Amino acid sequence: MNSTAIQLTLENVLYEKKGATAYLTLNRPKVLNALNTKTWEELQTAFEAARDDEEVHGVILTGAGDKAFIAGADINELAHLTAVEGEESSSFGQAVLNLVENLGKPVIAAINGFALGGGCETAMACTIRIASETAKFGQPEVKLGVLPGGGGTQRLPRLVGKGRALQLILTGEMISAQEAYRIGLVNEVVPAANLIPRAEAILKQIFSNAPIAVKYSLEAVNKGLETSQDEGLALEASFFGLCAGTEDKKEGTSAFLEKRAPQFQGR
Repeated sequence: MNSTAIQLTLENVLYEKKGATAYLTLNRPKVLNALNTKTWEELQTAFEAARDDEEVHGVILTGAGDKAFIAGADINELAHLTAVEGEESSSFGQAVLNLVENLGKPVIAAINGFALGGGCETAMACTIRIASETAKFGQPEVKLGVLPGGGGTQRLPRLVGKGRALQLILTGEMISAQEAYRIGLVNEVVPAANLIPRAEAILKQIFSNAPIAVKYSLEAVNKGLETSQDEGLALEASFFGLCAGTEDKKEGTSAFLEKRAPQFQGR
């Protein structure tokens, strides 16, 4: 996949590839990277490109400027939605974020400012969330007469528990990065200057491991959460068996026994 071509076709999302990492940046800083229909569509295009590019092993998602990751929906667009259009818009946003969550490759949200509404929902669809010290989080949709429509009512309780999720959703309150860390909404809080380097360091750790094992680990967790524990355990055993038959397993165990670094090939 040619990253230069992608940059030419997208207006609101920047796509850059460095080595095995794709960098996706929401690029509407004048409106705090708000999500309108075109931006949702471009996010889908960019993530599909990252998914289909065999050279890309992971993604870092962030927002342009120093104020916002994604400040939420484009209110000018939201104000004119009919009931039918609202359901269609919600379903489309959910589909894009399902793509992010089930990309088969780790996606790290580097949250550099406001992550509100659809921005918080986008972050929650990512594999790992790293926040700058000044980041803010919230699901303020009830203040606008709607509810979270990009998966917020489903992913937030799974991440922080039902009680905390309902408090955030029903009050529409905004919380700090430190509070988001305390309740388990984000993995780490770092100084703004360290945000991208820390995301890169985490991906570097992941990239050193067997690619097939990483992919199946992601799938086992994501699918297992939607089933009973017994069904999840059966799924885990199935993926474990698939990994056990790979060349990477042979290389990983051989390298361990020979006290050397493994050279995984993704086979």
